[in-house]
Amino acid sequence: MERRYLDLGLPVGQGRRMRIVERPGLWMAPDKLAELIAQLRQIASRTLNDKDLEYGIFSGDKSRLESTFITLVTDSKTGAPIAFNALPVIPLELDGRPVELLHLGLVMVDPDQRSKGLSWVLYGLTCFLLFIRNQGRPIWISNVTQVPAVVGMVTETFSEVYPDPASQSPRKFRHLVLARQIMRAHRYVFGVGTEADFDEDRFVITNAYTGGSDSLKKSFEVAQKHRKPVFNDFCAAQLDYARGDDVIQIGKLDMAAARRYLTDMVPKGALGLVAGAAIMALVQRAVLPIIHWLDATREFGRLRPRTRS
Repeated sequence: MERRYLDLGLPVGQGRRMRIVERPGLWMAPDKLAELIAQLRQIASRTLNDKDLEYGIFSGDKSRLESTFITLVTDSKTGAPIAFNALPVIPLELDGRPVELLHLGLVMVDPDQRSKGLSWVLYGLTCFLLFIRNQGRPIWISNVTQVPAVVGMVTETFSEVYPDPASQSPRKFRHLVLARQIMRAHRYVFGVGTEADFDEDRFVITNAYTGGSDSLKKSFEVAQKHRKPVFNDFCAAQLDYARGDDVIQIGKLDMAAARRYLTDMVPKGALGLVAGAAIMALVQRAVLPIIHWLDATREFGRLRPRTRS
């Protein structure tokens, strides 16, 4: 049966529209794919003051778009790109079985659009919809950052996160197994070069900005702070910003995390939009294939219409 990839567009309020595209490198027409990349580059150029990124979706490697979910926010009237999030899917192994880990990836917002209520769209909506489409089964996630606000957001939103500066919960063996695999074979996903070292005790990547992500390196003073000092203090103590360190966090998107996203991140006025998006994702993944299967008069993937003699 032919797989149907997620391509979902919805208004998200304040004259903005969101589009979530699943693995566009596998199915999108070349001209449409080039148009999508151009929109992402436009946002990146404004965000980084015309500096370049050389990893992930900006590396020129088409295969990067074959394993990435793109969330693009545009102006509803002009169509101008405002912000995006790129979520790569990393194939790993856990407990002797293959698993797909969702890396929280690269988030960029046009400087003129910052602090305008986009966090719930860029940091959680795609993850929530994937969780719903996965029938509520837990999804492992990873995050690599030096920004205290992001460290805190991941810690407070997802479950079983390590490191967790607030609760200082101990590291589990599964955290180490997943992090080792990521650092051994998938560090290119977040632009970390071979020169970088991984401190397994602290889950800190030292000298991290040598693999194409150089333009993202920040000082502690410039990095956005969290409202809770514990996350700011953690980053200041654990990361050498002059050298260019990152913390890698491993966590899980489960039912508790989905509930926290709905109650803590999504504005009350946007809950209806989230519910509508969840229903559309379920319809596309589960309901439509059943309807198509039951219709014996029309072609569906490799299935052919039934003919009467």
